Amino acid sequence: MNSFASTLVRVVTRKSPLAMAQTELAIAWLCERIPGLQTEILPMSTVGDERLNWSLAEKGGKGLFTSALEEAMLKGMADLAVHSAKDLPTEMPDGLSLAGYLPREDARDALVVRAGVALPNTIATGSPRRREQLRRLYPEANWVEIRGNVGTRMDKIRSGVADATVMAMAGLKRLGLTQPEGLSVLPFSLEDCIPAAGQGAIALQCRQALLPLLEPVLCQETKRAVDAERSALAVMGGGCQSAAAAHFHQGQLHCWQA
Repeated sequence: MNSFASTLVRVVTRKSPLAMAQTELAIAWLCERIPGLQTEILPMSTVGDERLNWSLAEKGGKGLFTSALEEAMLKGMADLAVHSAKDLPTEMPDGLSLAGYLPREDARDALVVRAGVALPNTIATGSPRRREQLRRLYPEANWVEIRGNVGTRMDKIRSGVADATVMAMAGLKRLGLTQPEGLSVLPFSLEDCIPAAGQGAIALQCRQALLPLLEPVLCQETKRAVDAERSALAVMGGGCQSAAAAHFHQGQLHCWQA
């Protein structure tokens, strides 16, 4: 079994409640499997977190939520970064490696709709992928932009900014928000809305020296699935904010592109 006594691993992550929850899950997973592992969490903001007035569809989404974390590792400020796998670009900077993933959570998207709304007239999302796929289900709906963390977006729906939004079930489950006050959570089938590549998976990216320690203790089943999805996304030329989807399910890779 791996041992990593007497050395501190500095773990960089975004500051959002979901990112912090995912980082705690990652650290708990690693500490159970690597005796003596010591960690320190370094929360930080990314461009995507700070530019809440940007339309990600217009500005482009590649690296907006990950570049600052990668830079911290490349500068020697951190050793390991915890990402939502769907936010991680398919290109990897020299000097860093994708160690792998925790076991995948529910990969589906869900409609989060204000209580009392039977059919949403206005749906808010910053994701071209979600918007273009779901137009088939809601052809009469008006689509508007929305930004912010999970709690902020829920508050906006409660306040009437829109009737509904679309969120990842994985994030809602990790935050314990599958039955939020004043809202209903309605999961889509994988056929109605193919998830983003990597959705539901927590990715661990590290300085290359840590790869032999981390890679053996991470989930190989999730790695096979997400690696296939990321390869398909690279072929399609997509990123986390493109109108493209790839999901490996029951031995088959399902892809979609607008």
